[in-house]
Amino acid sequence: MNTDDHQEIARLLPTPAERDLPPGRHRHHRELLMRTIKADRSRARRRLLRPPVLLPLAAAATVVAVVLTVMPGARPESSPTRITPAAPGTAQGAVLLLDRLAAGALSSHTGPVRDDQYVYIRSMATRTEHLKPVVAGALKEREDWNPQDPRPIKETGLFREDGTFVPIHSEPTPAGIRRPTYAWLASLPTEPGALYQRIRQEAHPVDGQDFDQTVFESFGNLLSYTVMPPATQAALYRAAARIPGVVEMPAGADATGRTGLAIAREDRQLGQRTEWVFDKTTLAFLGLRTYLTTTSKWGEAGTLVWANAILERAVVDRARQVP
Repeated sequence: MNTDDHQEIARLLPTPAERDLPPGRHRHHRELLMRTIKADRSRARRRLLRPPVLLPLAAAATVVAVVLTVMPGARPESSPTRITPAAPGTAQGAVLLLDRLAAGALSSHTGPVRDDQYVYIRSMATRTEHLKPVVAGALKEREDWNPQDPRPIKETGLFREDGTFVPIHSEPTPAGIRRPTYAWLASLPTEPGALYQRIRQEAHPVDGQDFDQTVFESFGNLLSYTVMPPATQAALYRAAARIPGVVEMPAGADATGRTGLAIAREDRQLGQRTEWVFDKTTLAFLGLRTYLTTTSKWGEAGTLVWANAILERAVVDRARQVP
């Protein structure tokens, strides 16, 4: 495989920062992907992504605070591989929907989360089975434990798939945009304009990707596999409305087929659209999906690239603890 192929594969992955669900996951999975391609070019594993959800507090003040969200809905064995998207809406529609999401975030009663605790996520996502053209395979269930320790740490997370626990190792990584903890998120400005500029400054460009799409993906990472103060989450929604090209979609679906409203942005350089999907009634984040918008060597327009669904989110006291 030549350098161009590596760059093309990296560009296909909708990843703006060097982290994924748990801290440092992006780097871990990119390395895993490259190793897998070298071993078997006919099959490549793909990373998991993100989602925002309004989190209710479920604990007394005198005991461990546990934030728990269990998302309803079916859990099919596979996700549709062809998307027939509705026509995108407008930027003004995105502003209105993101403002509704912000109001919902402010009415929640989340956290705080201690530095010695973990954010637990249970999710399902598709697995890419082929890259040229891209083929999204069956869904895979996964559990993640993300440490909230703000210090530079080497073991930046733990996940379980198929009953096996796998630690995620990286260079010592402090809390920050690559490893967002509750405390770091709480330190961000809550004025939307200032927050937008802060994220733009800290977003890491991705080769071949429209930088505004990189910023959009960075917001998506922060709004997904984290627990954050309500004021921070509200500010992130309102700041996301400032990203050029962001629109609302009248309908979207997560990896398990749950449908809802969506916030979307298309990267015209890569010919892909990413959607954040929210429940129509509760506005809780359901998941996201990315699909091709133009026909290319990666596949026909409408081909699903990747999708996930968040099934459960909580705060626990230790790794491997299940709510």
